[in-house]
Amino acid sequence: MKARNGFTLVEILIVVVILGILAAIVIPQFTEASNEARTSSLVSDLQTVRSQIELFKIQHTDALPGAASGITVAEALTLYTNTNGTKATTQAPGAEIFGPYLQKIPTNPYADSVAAGGDPDGIEATAAAATVDGSTGWHFHTTTGAFHANTVGHDSL
Repeated sequence: MKARNGFTLVEILIVVVILGILAAIVIPQFTEASNEARTSSLVSDLQTVRSQIELFKIQHTDALPGAASGITVAEALTLYTNTNGTKATTQAPGAEIFGPYLQKIPTNPYADSVAAGGDPDGIEATAAAATVDGSTGWHFHTTTGAFHANTVGHDSL
């Protein structure tokens, strides 16, 4: 009898079928884990920004970031500010200088659902309820101080 030097076609087909079955089981699990990680990241970012907005409000006599200070919400959270909420130009000893509260505005992890040409780490600041149009990653309500994701399906977090 002649010695075998390779695999038969049947053996190779069985291995391919087994790998296909394993892939069909494992790939959906990775997809679900990825979505859970993005949602967890979004919740964490929202919690961080909301807590920093509260700290800003406490240090600025109940004024919300960007409210009547001549700077945007993003600038109010990422720059040094005076007690009145305006951008601080000097850090002289004894001056009441606050912030920055965030190193940078976080990028919405669902940025792929932000409209084309939109800004995934931008903040839309309005006195109206969020329209969830995806033009920016975030929405800040200038009257209530509510901070939400500006992406469909995640604006209620």
